[in-house]
Amino acid sequence: MIRCCSGRLLAALSVAVLATPAIADDRPGDLWNTTSQMSMPGMPAMPPQSMQLCTAKEWTQPPPPPPGQSCTTSNFRRDGTKVSWDTQCTGQMEMSGHGEINFTSDDAYTGTITFTAEGMTMTVNLTGTKVDECDNPVG
Repeated sequence: MIRCCSGRLLAALSVAVLATPAIADDRPGDLWNTTSQMSMPGMPAMPPQSMQLCTAKEWTQPPPPPPGQSCTTSNFRRDGTKVSWDTQCTGQMEMSGHGEINFTSDDAYTGTITFTAEGMTMTVNLTGTKVDECDNPVG
């Protein structure tokens, strides 16, 4: 009798496991592969810089500033699929700027940050692709 019922029990358990929804990962951040590339009028574009970035699932601030810069953010806004902000930086070079990121899907974005410093304008083109979830979001 055990032989007869063990097959039915195994089949019932298999159906139950397959019917159980996957448990959502509740890690607090999203891991992004990001690329930034700076350009200036009259100059060749700098090589793209790539890195991984762990952000909060709901963005409340822009991506971190360039290395060597200390920046403060103001006027951060989210409107549908677009976030924008103003920034003021000190450090290697004092500069001010405005950034915009457009989420082209739940897993991708493109954007630009335009900086002005010492009479020059620099544009940083941004792209990002979400690759996973993560534990330690910035901000």
